[in-house]
Amino acid sequence: MRQNLRRHASGKIHQSRTSTQNGGESLANQINHQINEHSALLHGTFQNRNGQPYYEDERTYVRWPASFGHTAWQTLTSNPVNVLLVFVPIGIAFGATHGNPTVIFILNFLAIIPLASLLSFATEELSVKLGQTLGGLMNATFGNAVELIVSIVALKNGEIRIVQASMLGSILSNILLVLGCCFLAGGIKHSEQNFNSTVASTMSSLMAVSTASLIIPATLYASMGPSKSHDTKKDNILILSHGTSVILLILYGLYLFFQLKTHARLFDAESEPAAGEEGDEGSGHKEAHILSPWAAGVALVLVTVAVAICAEYLVDSIDSIVQTAHISRTFIGLILLPIVGNAAEHVTAVVVATKNKMDLAIGVAIGSSMQIALLVTPFLVILGWIIGQPMSLQFEIFETVVFFLAVLVTNYLISDGKSNYLEGAMLIGMYIIIALAFYVYPD
Repeated sequence: MRQNLRRHASGKIHQSRTSTQNGGESLANQINHQINEHSALLHGTFQNRNGQPYYEDERTYVRWPASFGHTAWQTLTSNPVNVLLVFVPIGIAFGATHGNPTVIFILNFLAIIPLASLLSFATEELSVKLGQTLGGLMNATFGNAVELIVSIVALKNGEIRIVQASMLGSILSNILLVLGCCFLAGGIKHSEQNFNSTVASTMSSLMAVSTASLIIPATLYASMGPSKSHDTKKDNILILSHGTSVILLILYGLYLFFQLKTHARLFDAESEPAAGEEGDEGSGHKEAHILSPWAAGVALVLVTVAVAICAEYLVDSIDSIVQTAHISRTFIGLILLPIVGNAAEHVTAVVVATKNKMDLAIGVAIGSSMQIALLVTPFLVILGWIIGQPMSLQFEIFETVVFFLAVLVTNYLISDGKSNYLEGAMLIGMYIIIALAFYVYPD
């Protein structure tokens, strides 16, 4: 009898321990499940009960908002400079309330930098979907959209000096600062880098033609002498500028046809390094295709509108900046504005240079300068002709000489198809010298 009681009691105790252990395990499982859910939320995986991401959920009312949020997040995290997007609403708000002009200038200056990055990102996404030919046209149209928008706003307000300085500054920034940073960053990681000298020489030859288009009006104006009146000289320069701009636009169109159609084989080497490294970075390349054509088009429109608004407030505050900070209009247009417009190109070119893709870096730096010289500047001259603004290709003698020397030095450095960190340091040093010269250069 005592033995039966002991067996019964021990069975109860064992059952109690087992139930306690099971209860503890189930409680632990619940806690772990909740921790996993919170960890998933913290890491952004956002999955439903079936383990699917919410942007792939079968329920439409769940999938569409989640897909929009997922795409927006990928777009915003595509470039580190997008953290500056917080300045966009702040800059617009200060501009709308007519606050301190210096604060308005700084806020909108910082706001345009991430907008330029998003504009470049949306253009690349749309270009991939449209193919090579249309993609090239899209890059030609939107690649320098920030400079174009700022210049159109300034041209509408009659700020001819700002427009001319911004165009020249964009070219100098690309062929000296951007290309110099590419050579320096790539040369530090690689002792010597090679690139397609044929493509580079073709681009530099077109840059030499654009240099001549600025030298001829400046020398013509100087050679007229005091025998003719100032108005007569200006009229003659405008006639020359209008005709030259039409020719430059035709040359740029022929270059696009040359690059994309008749002599595309010359530019094939530019894509071979990228294709050769597809195994290392192929996954990243695929992940970059985030936006659909419609989404990229909508993003382009929205970002362009935001850039136009910020550019309007930026240009309107320039007069106050000149008076309060004692900085010339030429320095603002030549040094400060190009830094804003070329921010995304700076980052892109330096990143691909460190990956030993120098053909892509050359295409970004010199190709963008060529777009400014052969497409954007002539377009602004024709636009000024249409709206009645005396925009011409006549730059100051000092500016023309600086442009000529910059193109000359760049052509020398890229002629051998090789680069190193010393050549990059030379280009950056020359850009700093030019910046200092224009800082003390009077309007």
